[in-house]
Amino acid sequence: MTKQFIRDLQPQSAIDTILRIADRQIRANRQGNNYLLMQLQDRTGTISAMRWNADERLAERFPKGSYVRVQGTSQIHNGTMQIIVNQLHNVDANDVDEQDFDALDKAKSDERWNAILAYIASIKDRTVRAICDRILATESIANRLKIAPAGIKAHHAYPGGLLEHILSLMHLADASARNYPNIDRDLLLAAALVHDLGKVEELAFENELTYSDAGQLLGHLVQGVVMLESVATDLRREGHQIDAEKLLRLEHIVVSHHGTLEHGSPKVPMTLEALAFHYLDEMDAKLNAAKEQILQDRSNDTWTPFHPLLSRKLYKPSHHSDSATS
Repeated sequence: MTKQFIRDLQPQSAIDTILRIADRQIRANRQGNNYLLMQLQDRTGTISAMRWNADERLAERFPKGSYVRVQGTSQIHNGTMQIIVNQLHNVDANDVDEQDFDALDKAKSDERWNAILAYIASIKDRTVRAICDRILATESIANRLKIAPAGIKAHHAYPGGLLEHILSLMHLADASARNYPNIDRDLLLAAALVHDLGKVEELAFENELTYSDAGQLLGHLVQGVVMLESVATDLRREGHQIDAEKLLRLEHIVVSHHGTLEHGSPKVPMTLEALAFHYLDEMDAKLNAAKEQILQDRSNDTWTPFHPLLSRKLYKPSHHSDSATS
């Protein structure tokens, strides 16, 4: 059986391929009939798949994180490719080529990691530099930072997405500090590294992408501050002089970077750096979400479907240009 990758699927095509189950649940349609809704993955992306006339017994045969042979037909629905499933068969993990499911681009990850190290090396403040250096040198944190997504659905929701987000924010932080000299560049660069640090504990992403119990109960803002306090405590124990005010200002950026109480921040931004960082983070997250929406829209329409995070449809200029010149 030739592997059919999600990225290459065309509408109204026969599907017979092996995919990994990222999520599945029983839903009811408007007529009250149950169906199995699945999120299936390979290294090129994620796709929704529906198996009609299903029940819990069927769902239990195909647990999250397992591999499944999917036979059915692809179609476009609201601009997004999906699969209507005819047959499902369990596949032993030993019979699967793991490279077909490893979405992490290790070369890009290494390149981004080195660029982040270079930015951190430019930090002059001793406290801020010591905290960042310790985070990057802590193997248990660094190993997860290199592979973690930045979220489950909202933005950069793919392996290595968090590292991509961090480096993008460092570029923006560096440019912003040059344009606004009253902003503390060191704090802004460090914020790019630590603002979502708690996500390495909030999210579970070794097999299926989901929230850890601690992530559900605490959330990455709280977890990030706890991690910063732990790092600072270790540094003090080793004799490092930690500027309490700098640490406090960095922690404030972590707890306020969502911007508003309604969006989950326990505090709104109240320093120049926190205010600037919130808008940089918001811009990078939303532009990434917009880019992904446009890339994943497989329809021939000029506009994407409505995006709930962005609360709008998006215009696809390349499609418009193609249509105009054809």
